[in-house]
Amino acid sequence: MKKKNDLQLTPDSFGRASALRQLIAKADKHAEAEQQVIAAMPDSLAQGSRFVSCNEGELIIATDTAAKATQIRFRQHDIMTAVREYELFRFVWKLKVKVRPVRHGERPYRRTTPLSNENARLLREEAGHTKDQQLREILEKLASHVRD
Repeated sequence: MKKKNDLQLTPDSFGRASALRQLIAKADKHAEAEQQVIAAMPDSLAQGSRFVSCNEGELIIATDTAAKATQIRFRQHDIMTAVREYELFRFVWKLKVKVRPVRHGERPYRRTTPLSNENARLLREEAGHTKDQQLREILEKLASHVRD
């Protein structure tokens, strides 16, 4: 018969949980580092940005838009000066910014505006002059999206 796993935390079981403890300690250190980096950034850029890593003097920050990434690159010297005040980042010499768009947000509602009668007439007219059958069908389909 197989021995049942012991799920109780006792002083004896802490030796087996060292990998978990190390992982939690790493996560806590990463969260603390992220707070420090975000605090060093201007408020307008901090929202939507996050700390990725700091390895061998290279600080990597991810942001959700390319516009914010460009602004962070423009202000990288100010950001790095503010970040170097913290003990963990005192040897940072390079800043790399990556764009990572939000993946699980709601998509914006796409509003389509129907064609006016004049534009639909022009499309039908152009479809009548087109020799390509596929293009003619597409133009006629577009012309059918008329405002009522």
